[in-house]
Amino acid sequence: MKPTYYDHGTPAERWERARRYFDAKDYADAARVLSALVEEVPEQTGPRLLLARAYYHSAQLRRAEAELRTIVERDPVEHYARLMLGRTLERQARHEEAEQHLRIAAALAGDFPQE
Repeated sequence: MKPTYYDHGTPAERWERARRYFDAKDYADAARVLSALVEEVPEQTGPRLLLARAYYHSAQLRRAEAELRTIVERDPVEHYARLMLGRTLERQARHEEAEQHLRIAAALAGDFPQE
């Protein structure tokens, strides 16, 4: 099978390509590059988190949720993944579920309510 532009090059080159797509707000192409990269290096949080963000911004909320849940399962104190998971659930009108993750994210960030 002949590689496409999306999967051509070293993992580092593909990471940079995905970042350029993401920075240009071309979230679908960023996700295309990142999904293959995540399969290749599933243990790395960075590519998976950027993939979740690309899915979130392109309204692929179920896919974003799946990637974020994987990150949170592996690293329960990953603040940004918790925050994004909460926001992703909010966008799906799953507010009760979202609240738990948003509270944990706030606590991890040190944002405690002022009384």
